[in-house]
Amino acid sequence: MGGVLLKKFLSVFLFLAIAMVIVGCSKGKDSSGEADGTVTIEYWQYAYKAKVDLMDELIKEFEDKNPGIKVKQTTFPYEQYNEKVATLVPAGRGPDVINLYYGWLPKYIDSGYLQPLPEDTFPVDKIESEYFSLVNAAKLDDKYWAIPTAVRTLALFYNKDLFEKAGLDPNNPPKTWDELVDYAKKLTVRENGKLVTEGMAYEIGAQLNNWFYDALVYQAGGQGLSEDRKQILWDDTPAGLEAFTYLVEFGSKHKVGESGFYTDDVTAFKTGNAAMNIDGSFRLGTLATDAPDLNYGVAPLPSYKEKATQSSFWANGITAKVEGEKLEASKKFLAFLTSDEVMERWIDEVGELPAKEAVATQDKYVNDPLYGPFIEQLPYANAQFYVDETAQRQYVIDAVNEVLLNGVLIEDAYNDFAAKSQKLYDDYWSKK
Repeated sequence: MGGVLLKKFLSVFLFLAIAMVIVGCSKGKDSSGEADGTVTIEYWQYAYKAKVDLMDELIKEFEDKNPGIKVKQTTFPYEQYNEKVATLVPAGRGPDVINLYYGWLPKYIDSGYLQPLPEDTFPVDKIESEYFSLVNAAKLDDKYWAIPTAVRTLALFYNKDLFEKAGLDPNNPPKTWDELVDYAKKLTVRENGKLVTEGMAYEIGAQLNNWFYDALVYQAGGQGLSEDRKQILWDDTPAGLEAFTYLVEFGSKHKVGESGFYTDDVTAFKTGNAAMNIDGSFRLGTLATDAPDLNYGVAPLPSYKEKATQSSFWANGITAKVEGEKLEASKKFLAFLTSDEVMERWIDEVGELPAKEAVATQDKYVNDPLYGPFIEQLPYANAQFYVDETAQRQYVIDAVNEVLLNGVLIEDAYNDFAAKSQKLYDDYWSKK
């Protein structure tokens, strides 16, 4: 009997001892699972080397200033990014702070991936007084869901050595639609019918679809969307067709470039095999690293009836299930990433423009021969409200290919493209 009681006593004692250890360990951890009370948050962005490298440095600086917070950076290839988000964020196993393209915001919000920016840290009126107005594209239902460190505009990159070789003034890039076509023809080199040098890189899936939506349409005197964002307006006037025709004819009529030439537009330009390329300010960092000896210049986009350029941005938001200590840590980290000092680091090391007007318009940036042309265009930059950025990019690609590959008339391809675009918006708003 005594032996049975002893066994029961030992069993109870062992259970209580284990329970005390578990409770003791639990008291030493917060929601992040750190034993010393440190809060760990996870930050996601896609794998773009200049950004990843800079973020590593910024995280270290942030952690030094905030010893109770640790930040883990996780990156994925661009092509896998949205898939990872869709898989892990709903389960609460993804990032706390996430970097995403502004054109993805409607889908992320509708899918429940994000929470609105906490207004105690990011008041709406402060955002709208300090940031360029294009950031308004991150505002839905009167709330901001993400905030950028930097923005981009499109400009014309041109190879000065190839200009001289073609007998063109390297200090006088094209300023109008007609001049851009004329220069592109003179800069194109073919041998036995085979393209050797592109007069202008022609990769619709890169930045040229953005050039159409937010630059060419406006330059032709048109508009993008209605104020309520429900109707496409670029099909309401001849401006849309004129802009689309201009875009298509670089490939169909003028034959100054080809899709896939030297792999893509960026590779063709940085290796000296494309004389001109329409690209974003973020490309400055790539060229500084990959092609430090390339003799190139940057100019505002050639214009037509009006001046216009496309602007876009990657913004940081906080995922839906973040709360408590992690939310407070995420707010601090996001405030750090949008500080004036970080914006200056970002333009210097990545090439993207500060999202705050006062930071971007400092003399040292406005007067810079590379940054200046991008910043000059910010007052007339447009950032389209996408309901499905991937689909809308593909619509332009498909419409251009219908003409180039299938011999469809430009107007027919355009009309089909416009109809699909309006249906996309109709479907999106019908579910609201």
